[in-house]
Amino acid sequence: NGNLLFEDYPGLAKTLMTNTFADALGCDFKRVSFTPDLLPADITGTNIYDAKKGEFTFKPGPIFCNLLLSDEINRAPPKTQAALLEAMQEKQVTIGVVTHKLPSPFLTMATQNPIEQEGTYPLPEAQVDRFMLKVLVDYPTREEERLIVDRMTGFDLPEIKPVVTQDDILRARNVVRSIYVDDKVKEYVLDLVQATRSPENGLHDLKPLIAYGASPRASIYLITAARAHAFLRGRGYVAPEDVKQLAGDVLRHRVITTYEAEAESITSTDLVQRILDSVEVP
Repeated sequence: NGNLLFEDYPGLAKTLMTNTFADALGCDFKRVSFTPDLLPADITGTNIYDAKKGEFTFKPGPIFCNLLLSDEINRAPPKTQAALLEAMQEKQVTIGVVTHKLPSPFLTMATQNPIEQEGTYPLPEAQVDRFMLKVLVDYPTREEERLIVDRMTGFDLPEIKPVVTQDDILRARNVVRSIYVDDKVKEYVLDLVQATRSPENGLHDLKPLIAYGASPRASIYLITAARAHAFLRGRGYVAPEDVKQLAGDVLRHRVITTYEAEAESITSTDLVQRILDSVEVP
């Protein structure tokens, strides 16, 4: 029940992956390619005047789906990027004075290219913080690429059929919410998040490298993601290993580095790993 931000290189099958994911879940999938001339109404929809009826009617935009791929999201200007803020957090869109609920389930999978910076607009911190996970996607290994070549150059591409329904997804969400999280695990999550904000409490060497730490939303998302991780492994409780497995993806885009860290080529991912190595595991 969270939004995903992928940072990867062109040609790594983002659209295919998202489309396949939507087909397997039986969900409605839409793709929006973010460009400098994209307007907010191109995403959310707009009111169109009907001359015959003498009134305005709402024409929904592509955001009214279950799974939205926001491709190259950092190529659109901030005003257009901001059109996603309400949808990502509140699962609704406001046009004028009327609020329209989005379908359930709804999530955004956004991508950005780490190489090309010309003609891009950095995502505002408020929007970045609304992504539950930021996943770094690298090139496949030689063996993996050979499998990709064999599969994609064959005569017949596999047909993707739904394996679950939308009702199954909503029921699974309720099960995930009921997964037990011990107080010690919650304290471990808080220790990790607090370490990004107050590294002087035990991690003095990181203080000159961190400009801003993670918000309370990081604690919420880390516990939520850890519950989902435990669910996928057939457990009814969250273990510290679930938290460690996902801490990098939850925290890396919420830790803002200083100029000193940039000068030393230290990334937020490096800092999160140092915190994971230093904070005691229950």
